[in-house]
Amino acid sequence: MELRNLGSSGLKVSALSLGAMTFGESQTFMKGVTSSDAEARAVFDRAVERGVNLVDTANVYGEGRSEELTGQWIAGKRDKVLLATKCRFPMGFGLTHTPAPHDMGLSRQHIVRACESSLRRLATDVIDLYQVHMQDTSVRIDETLRALDDLVRQGKVRYVGCSNYTGYRLVESLWASERLGSVRFESHQLQWNLLERGAEREMLPACRAFGVGVLVWSPLASGFLSGKYQKGQPLPEGARLSEWKDSFARLGVERSWAVVDAVVELAQKHDTSPAAVALAWLLAKKETSSVIVGARTVAQLDDNLRALEVKLAPEEVQELDKVSKPDWGYPYGFIGRMQPW
Repeated sequence: MELRNLGSSGLKVSALSLGAMTFGESQTFMKGVTSSDAEARAVFDRAVERGVNLVDTANVYGEGRSEELTGQWIAGKRDKVLLATKCRFPMGFGLTHTPAPHDMGLSRQHIVRACESSLRRLATDVIDLYQVHMQDTSVRIDETLRALDDLVRQGKVRYVGCSNYTGYRLVESLWASERLGSVRFESHQLQWNLLERGAEREMLPACRAFGVGVLVWSPLASGFLSGKYQKGQPLPEGARLSEWKDSFARLGVERSWAVVDAVVELAQKHDTSPAAVALAWLLAKKETSSVIVGARTVAQLDDNLRALEVKLAPEEVQELDKVSKPDWGYPYGFIGRMQPW
């Protein structure tokens, strides 16, 4: 397994990481698309066996159950595995109840409470990478950073990162860290795949400019890029997008099918799977620190791990870039047309 630095930090993470969103039965946004405990345990063990050293979860996955299972299974393997988790959303996120004011957000009150709860569920005394799950513009950046800095100084957290931040908010946070002399975000976990390339507008350039590591979530667009979906054919039973029909309707446009066709063609050329090619495209990008794969079965995980064996030629990467290129809009399209002037 290839190890990469998490941005400019000294933390070394495996090129592929394991996403634990499917660990534990859920009654919220993951209802119906999680693994059984036995299957999830088998996925976890196989990933560690193959050299995956980062497991990424969040307090809201399975309403805390994902963290509990991860904590149980990591016992005896703690020196081999980095733990990453997140805070921001209320427990029971996706249910209709209204959370109390301090049950969500990035206030000091919520961050500290959420971190201590995650430590208990994970059965550990330190979280290797603690991430804020999404920006919260209702709270001053200084307050959020000071709270995270205290957790690091107390030895409860080693590194901090953000997720789902806009480019401007990430840069504001980095400037504030320098001004305050506090810990800074060493990573940005963001959605990036051949069908969703919006991160390339602002977020990835900011990460590149300031040495922030990039952790990629949803690298297969909820499985759309795995090759299991075919244009005009019934959705496969039990697949995630068979449950998330709104997401399938949004993804299943002409551009997406053209991308899938290109991925399938390259997979045949390399004697591998479409999923491996889609992941290899991300691994070929210099900004990528680690790609998070969320396999529900060992077979899916093994298929994803094949990406480590795929080395796309520069012209093949460019081919996928071209077929998946979105309409960037202004000013990005204008700037692209004017370069190198």
